[in-house]
Amino acid sequence: MEKFLKDYEVGDQLLDNVIRDLAKKSSSLETEYLLREILTTSVKLGKESVDRGDLKLVNNTLKELRYSFKVFSPYRAVKKVIIFGSARSKNKSAEYKMSEELSRKLSAKGFMIVTGGGPGVMEAGNKGAGLGKDFALNIRLPFEQMPNPYIDEKEKLINFKYFFTRKLIFVKETDATALFPGGFGTLDEGFEMITLMQTGKSRPRPIVLMEPKGSVYWKSWMSFIKSQLAKKGFIKNEDLSLFKIVRTTDQAVEYIENFYRVYHSIRYVLGLAVIRLNRQISGKTLKLINRKFKDILTGGQIEVSSPTPKEIQEKEFLDLPRLVMNFNLRDYGRLCEMIQVINKD
Repeated sequence: MEKFLKDYEVGDQLLDNVIRDLAKKSSSLETEYLLREILTTSVKLGKESVDRGDLKLVNNTLKELRYSFKVFSPYRAVKKVIIFGSARSKNKSAEYKMSEELSRKLSAKGFMIVTGGGPGVMEAGNKGAGLGKDFALNIRLPFEQMPNPYIDEKEKLINFKYFFTRKLIFVKETDATALFPGGFGTLDEGFEMITLMQTGKSRPRPIVLMEPKGSVYWKSWMSFIKSQLAKKGFIKNEDLSLFKIVRTTDQAVEYIENFYRVYHSIRYVLGLAVIRLNRQISGKTLKLINRKFKDILTGGQIEVSSPTPKEIQEKEFLDLPRLVMNFNLRDYGRLCEMIQVINKD
């Protein structure tokens, strides 16, 4: 159990005692210190802010996050794919049909589907998912974003007031991303996903850009990315490894499945990047990644490891083999390339 920050208090002994007692009665021993900090923040905000709008924003945000965690919590062990795309796509369009087909195939492979809950490509994603295997994160708008009729279980429909809380849940609760052609919203969500991976704010994940038959949407987009971003030095060429353009649903399913073929997850412990694996890799592959990816290390080598003390304390995937390395926390495109090499073992 981590310690509560003693200097982070309201400064009023009566209020601090009430907060301590309330946290003790409302949480587990492992989370008590966190709830104390949340309650302390709330009281500080109440004492310091005279702006009703500030309090409404914090209140709505906290309520949306709390409810979202409640909905997703029972399904955290199941991998999920978020499907982004235009709400304006017609049900006879190539992208609508492709989204429905992708969702159906992923659902059959054991993945759950998450969409934005609206019409168009999102509707197709919910339509293709197996019964009870999908979620919908709807945004309340004055136009075009009513929940689609293919959401089977209404308790898996979450209505958001704010885009930023909705986007946070999109990232936090999913393991892969499929982007279909769309407008500003689709590009915003896609660029954010890529940016979060590029900066290490999101764990590595497969991102597939779905190019329906006859479409040049992502081909044109990639031309812009290469000529205006990569060529001019605004991104590294290796950043192009953060995503993949695919032209069939089978290619997308294969890419998403293969991403987690050997690689399981990553976390950082005391400066070390700890890569959890579904199975041990061969000595040949270990030598290969040490030779090929030494440029992303700040020192030492990539080594096989048992669970770290921190992971043991938190009981995180203790049965899985691990690799540890001194990752430079900068070249995440190269890290994704290394994951692809590991998955070929």
